[in-house]
Amino acid sequence: MTLKTAALLALAGMILLTIVAVVGFVVNIAGWIRDVVPAIRVLTSFIYVLASLGVTLFFWIYRKQT
Repeated sequence: MTLKTAALLALAGMILLTIVAVVGFVVNIAGWIRDVVPAIRVLTSFIYVLASLGVTLFFWIYRKQT
């Protein structure tokens, strides 16, 4: 396995993980609006989305550089 293939595999996994994190964030926002979910859970979910987007962007740029 070359480094470019490994970066592509990591990028694909991070894209899937980012999709899951964004869906969870949207569900938490909907629950927060209905006063079912506390605000700290929305904040935590937002941090997860930002972290996964950052790592996805890193792998995308890294794959383009190699």
